[in-house]
Amino acid sequence: MARQKPIIILRDVSRVYHVGGEEVRALDHASMTVYEGDFVAIIGPSGSGKSTLMNIVGCLDTADSGTYILDGQEIERYSESELARIRNRKIGFVFQNFNLLSRLTAEANVELPLIYQHLGYAERKRRVEAALERVGLTDRAMHKPTELSGGQQQRVAVARALATNPSILLADEPTGNLDSKTGQDIMELFRNLHEGGATIVLITHNEEIAAQAKRRIRIMDGHVTEVD
Repeated sequence: MARQKPIIILRDVSRVYHVGGEEVRALDHASMTVYEGDFVAIIGPSGSGKSTLMNIVGCLDTADSGTYILDGQEIERYSESELARIRNRKIGFVFQNFNLLSRLTAEANVELPLIYQHLGYAERKRRVEAALERVGLTDRAMHKPTELSGGQQQRVAVARALATNPSILLADEPTGNLDSKTGQDIMELFRNLHEGGATIVLITHNEEIAAQAKRRIRIMDGHVTEVD
């Protein structure tokens, strides 16, 4: 696949925390580029800085120095409320713990971010149906999370992320709470979405999961390097 336009550009990004009087460099002059249509795994052990990197890429946190450009927008220039709007429109989050509301059906969970976007009912309904179809859960639309398996709950979470038509899917340990077979089913879903044109950034500590992405970026002690 020919590389398209850059969706994520990090240049010399650093994030420093002060813990117990000591300076901890969670990110140390990290640089990387993710292109439209990429499927990138960011891999590193606990404490490597990958959660900090995910929070910055996901506009949940800001860097102390360096430049972050998301889909052509320099993130450092935005206020908290503007960052929240960018998150809702440009990033589809998939979390390890699914983060579904237990009292809502699969359909209603997928619809929630579209309500925040103030979309009309007809457009919300169209997008929800399309997203559930993409993850193979049309027949589970009216089921609540407690009536779904772990793999089905994660598929609902993926559908919720897809429904907003985001620039990127940002998946944080999406197979972490699943058994190995179900985890492979979710990875197959991600591969299918990638083949359909989705841009995916997947954060993981699992080498086997990372190896299924098209690119791997390793993070260790806040330093980022591309894996050949």
